[in-house]
Amino acid sequence: MTLGNSMLIPILPKMQEELGLSSFQVSLTITIFSVTAAIFIPILGYFSDRFSRKAIIVPSLILYGLGGLLAGAAAAWFSGSAFIWILIGRAMQGIGAAGTTPIAMALTGDLFKGNEQSRVLGLVEASNGLGKVLSPIVGSLLAILVWYAPFWGFPIFCIVSVLLTAIFIKETKKKQAPPTIGNYIKGLFSVFKKDGRWLFTSYLAGATCLFTLFGILFYISDILETKHNIDGVLKGAILAIPLLFMMTTSYITGSKIGKNLKVMKRLIIFGLLFMTISFATLTLVKNLIPFFSILIISSIGTGLVLPCLNSLITGSVGKARRGFVTSLYGSVRFLGVAAGPPIYGWLMGISRTWMFLSTASLTFIVAFLCLIFIHVKNATKDKNSESLFQKVHITE
Repeated sequence: MTLGNSMLIPILPKMQEELGLSSFQVSLTITIFSVTAAIFIPILGYFSDRFSRKAIIVPSLILYGLGGLLAGAAAAWFSGSAFIWILIGRAMQGIGAAGTTPIAMALTGDLFKGNEQSRVLGLVEASNGLGKVLSPIVGSLLAILVWYAPFWGFPIFCIVSVLLTAIFIKETKKKQAPPTIGNYIKGLFSVFKKDGRWLFTSYLAGATCLFTLFGILFYISDILETKHNIDGVLKGAILAIPLLFMMTTSYITGSKIGKNLKVMKRLIIFGLLFMTISFATLTLVKNLIPFFSILIISSIGTGLVLPCLNSLITGSVGKARRGFVTSLYGSVRFLGVAAGPPIYGWLMGISRTWMFLSTASLTFIVAFLCLIFIHVKNATKDKNSESLFQKVHITE
């Protein structure tokens, strides 16, 4: 999932030049992938609950690879209509991506419990971060061959992933028949009626983190090339710096939070406040080294927030509906990714100061909502959570 956007960030300016696209058009290669994924994630989440996680993940990876092949072929040989076919290939990849990481989060919730579940979910988020760290560098290295070579890289990664998943992932067989769609929907309504406020607040926090992350990456990619004449592998390495700090923080956070929801809530709020401080301060800084030094604070904040949200959402819902609830979370994260580049492109046209101040305002508001709507009590056994997670409560 991570490679789907981050690996293309370094080549967007070159794609714009080669295909004669506007800034908005080139941002659509990110947006259509993410929007398509956001639409299909809940659908595939339902099917993963009804059948099995693995039965969704493997075909999704295959479709993901085929989409990369189509986009690469279009860029190489479809001269007049290349952009349209690239978008079609990216849409295919978006559908494939819908059945990868969000379903993997649900699978993690199935296979691990308690402290181990939080640790492994932290590892999943750190792996996501590692993909973000490596993918700009990999994309830049592949682009040395030809600018559209990153599209050809997707099938290779997908083949490896399909083989590893098919061989090493072992799911327990369902002991009873899956619920009818009517009962399934009724159960989902009961989940969201009871816990909807804190769940949707958590969804918003996750979407905000990905929105700001990919918006800032889009901004950095543009200024490195247009204002500092930095491109190629060096550009990919610079883009990886804030992502490396996010990945490291995600791994440490997931390893330490256990099943303590009070700690998770605090870290979510602190992380969003770190992001607020970082973005507000960036309005005053333009030199590259101080800029990245301050941006790292935001990356650390994101690394605090995401593993806690993963554990909070995955651990509070029973296995029967975990696929849909975690997939819906993945869907709004994708919407955040989709919105980032075009909105930041628009804000860049207004003013740099306005871009960072509006971002800081957004993260501050989301931190306040998390403070208000997520409430926790002492640890209890929740029959719906299948774990010893503390019960999450919302204000009435």
